[in-house]
Amino acid sequence: MARVRPIAISPSRRKNLWFERAMAILALSNLGLVVLDSTYIPWRDFWFRHLPFLVQRYDRVKGIEPHRDTEAYLETVNRLEQDLQQGGLQSTAVQTRLQELRDRSDELIQSNPFAVANKSGTLEKIKNRMRDRIFGQRRNESSRQAFAIFWSQSYLAEKGVDSELKFFDQNIRPLIASNYYRTIGENGEFTDWFWLIDAPFIALFGLEFLARTFYLSRRFKSLGWFDAMLWRWYDIFLLLPFWRFLRVIPVAIRLEHAGFLNFSRIRVQASQGFVANISEDIAEVVVIQVINRLKDAIARGEVSRWLVESAKRPYIDLNQRDEIQDLATHLLQTTVYSVLPKIRPDIEALMRHNIEMILSQSPAYQALKAVPLVGDVPRQINERLVTEVTQGVYSAIVMALEDKVGAELVAKLVKNFGQTFATELQREQSILELQSLATDLLEEIKVNYVRRLSEEDFEGSLEETRQIRQLRQ
Repeated sequence: MARVRPIAISPSRRKNLWFERAMAILALSNLGLVVLDSTYIPWRDFWFRHLPFLVQRYDRVKGIEPHRDTEAYLETVNRLEQDLQQGGLQSTAVQTRLQELRDRSDELIQSNPFAVANKSGTLEKIKNRMRDRIFGQRRNESSRQAFAIFWSQSYLAEKGVDSELKFFDQNIRPLIASNYYRTIGENGEFTDWFWLIDAPFIALFGLEFLARTFYLSRRFKSLGWFDAMLWRWYDIFLLLPFWRFLRVIPVAIRLEHAGFLNFSRIRVQASQGFVANISEDIAEVVVIQVINRLKDAIARGEVSRWLVESAKRPYIDLNQRDEIQDLATHLLQTTVYSVLPKIRPDIEALMRHNIEMILSQSPAYQALKAVPLVGDVPRQINERLVTEVTQGVYSAIVMALEDKVGAELVAKLVKNFGQTFATELQREQSILELQSLATDLLEEIKVNYVRRLSEEDFEGSLEETRQIRQLRQ
């Protein structure tokens, strides 16, 4: 079995491929940062629970700081836990700390520090969980009262300090800790330093864009620098500090150029779907326009003028050949030498049948057939007659073609036929009648053909196209 030798790749092409892949990876990385930045605020709770180290670093980019009220609340709970370890539930310090937590709980519910971060739903979740813990299914009770009961000495003593603080740390603390405060700049917008991360990428892609387009303008002499920029139009989305989501277009194109992705099937399916939607309309419009142009040309008399002028205009011979005569001769020779010998039995059968039908109407012929020993003679005569006639006609035609004089007579016949036909068409009555008939015929074709187009299954046509492509492959 023969071994397939790998295709050699030139060093310059290999370097170009590595460059394309490196730039594609950079563009993909930049797109990933754009996606992270655009989804960070809505998904911050998710990152806070699963990737806290990311939140600690990226909060600075968005100008996010811990909210003082919610941080103070959690710090008070931490101090309560320290006081419980040092003096127990009955100590004075614990009593003071529980009163402080009750006050802070009222302030938390009343001031709603979660509204700044658009997290009022988190506060409602905290209130519902605390009501469920204290009142069970009685959801109509006050959340303030629930917090007041929870941070009371009698409740903690009854339910157990450890279990209740564990409930708080697992169900309430994460929700309170997820709150934040986002600073506002002098322009009245939230602080966002993502442009500092994005600027190096924009500068790099900008330099690459200028270098690429300049190289293309030098490589292709007919291509100006601005035209080269239009050639690489999709790279412009990498340079825009706004509408960053459009960078997915150049990233996808670069990944395909680098060989990481293959969108050929998607492109084919998309183009075929587009063709399936508009092909019917395009076909109808094209057919109607062509037919209308022909009707207008006939109505204006352009066809009749062309016939008249063509008959009077001297014929310009470009290659010293009479193409009409050669074409007619070729068709006639093909018919005589190739077609007639193959259909000669059919012609003889048809002639035999017609002669038999004519003779059968003669009483003498019928009487002759009834005579014994003689009745088969008419049939034999008929057979011989048909054979001799067809053979004679065929031989005459062949001799006419092979004879130089006969060939000239045939050419003269064809030429005179065309001239006479054109002359007869130039008569006013013939022209008007032909124009009327042609116009009516085109109108009928337009109606019937357009109707057939609207009923045609274009999806089936597309399926046939796919099968033909597969056979070619």
